[in-house]
Amino acid sequence: MASEAPPKPMSPSERLDAIDVLRGLALFGVLAMNIVTIFRVSFYAPFLPNAEPAGPLDRVVAAVLTVAVDWKALALFSLLFGVGLVIQFERLAGDARRMILLGRRLVVLLAIGLVHLYLIWNGDILVEYALAGFVVLPFLGCARWLMAGAALLLLGLYVTMPVLPPIVPLPGTAGMAALAADAMRAYGTGGFFDVLAFRIREVPAIFPAHVVVFPRTVALFLVGALAWRSGVLRRASANRRLLFVVATFGILFGGGLSLAAAGQELFDGPSLGRAHFPVEQLGAVVLAVGYAAAVIAAVNLSGERRMLGWAAPLGRMALTNYLAQSVICGWIFYGYGLGQFGRLGVAATLAIGIFVYVAQVGFSAWWLRHYRFGPVEWLWRSCMYGVPQPMRATVNLPSCARR
Repeated sequence: MASEAPPKPMSPSERLDAIDVLRGLALFGVLAMNIVTIFRVSFYAPFLPNAEPAGPLDRVVAAVLTVAVDWKALALFSLLFGVGLVIQFERLAGDARRMILLGRRLVVLLAIGLVHLYLIWNGDILVEYALAGFVVLPFLGCARWLMAGAALLLLGLYVTMPVLPPIVPLPGTAGMAALAADAMRAYGTGGFFDVLAFRIREVPAIFPAHVVVFPRTVALFLVGALAWRSGVLRRASANRRLLFVVATFGILFGGGLSLAAAGQELFDGPSLGRAHFPVEQLGAVVLAVGYAAAVIAAVNLSGERRMLGWAAPLGRMALTNYLAQSVICGWIFYGYGLGQFGRLGVAATLAIGIFVYVAQVGFSAWWLRHYRFGPVEWLWRSCMYGVPQPMRATVNLPSCARR
């Protein structure tokens, strides 16, 4: 029978700290890659030959980010989004409006993403996540073998896309160079409306990259949902040994694949030819799974729970922090702010990103001592349930004091 109680968001006491900690840590990886790539220089700069000179420190920092962080942080976020979606699906099992509420949740996320994409930053992932969520939603009630099969099929499609005819091709080298030069003028020296006009123009040019990545996003949502439905995440303490085995395999094997893929570019190693993209992307997924297993296993050790607890508030309001990062980085790099676009090296830019992240850690902890949700999370949940949610915290729960 459908529950007569109105649906409501998960209370802080119901949340799993390991998931929040992992989300908070993944947020650093997302910020690190976003700030040194699409905020610092044009989206097309990495595709151009001899894009920029780099000193030894910049090369080392770029190499570490490429091997250990690039693509892995987004893969982690995608896995966690799939976990969150299936948790919502299960929590609403007794409600006749379950699919309506989940559909509304994704529509609201899509609206937030469109505002972010056009008014703040065109590197947005929320629009893609909302659309991928609609694809995944019908699978959440299916058998696990069907979800696993769909995930493997989509991952296979993703890694073979470079050898297939492009569905929507990226601009050619000359077009990329022209867009990069225009980005330098608009983002580096333009006012807000100059930046806005160029961003609107650039969104269609970036769209092919989202088309390429979309199968991977859907596949990782399904993998995250499967990880939750398997019981490994919700019973992490009982599965600690399995998690450590997965972590060890994922970090060693995924790290090895990532090093092999980056070898030619970073270390003048042998070329992998057409195998480069599949090796790089398989390495990113496997390493991300290894990271996730390591963090979840560690959080379920009492000592490590205390050491990593600072990341839980950041993860609880990850959407607010993600959007705030875009606003802050836009002010730092674009012409309507400090105008540092194209002027800083990788190492200096990463240092700024670390400062922003540390500030968000402190702010998130302070905010959640007074309020139940981050401000954007409150808006998202209120719109989903159709009722303004209570915002004030009634109980101050110490971070990571719960299982």
